Amino acid sequence: MTVGQRIFYLLEEKNMTQVEFSKRTGIATTTISDWRKKNTNPGSEKIMAICAALEVTPEYLLSGVCEDSERGKDVDYLVLPQGTEERVLIELFNDMEWLERSHLLEYAKELAQKDHQDGTGAD
Repeated sequence: MTVGQRIFYLLEEKNMTQVEFSKRTGIATTTISDWRKKNTNPGSEKIMAICAALEVTPEYLLSGVCEDSERGKDVDYLVLPQGTEERVLIELFNDMEWLERSHLLEYAKELAQKDHQDGTGAD
């Protein structure tokens, strides 16, 4: 099964229309229709948005390997739009050395614990 075929299988399984899928992913309905008509696959830049809309992992979408298999077990995916504070934080974290990462994580945990104890958490 191709990626495109798997997308349409999942749409049918979830009773999701192409219009709803288009709204969730930001991909034009004409593009989605072309995947079916021409039996083509989406570009790699669209995979994460598709996975988020269909609530599947990239591994499942690309390979058909189920989430309950041993392969990729306990792997979670998060889509962070470019330009957001969360994305910037992750990119900065990824550029740090191991020790800097460790210190930052400990500091963040302490802040979260303090906020929780003070009742000033963002919940």
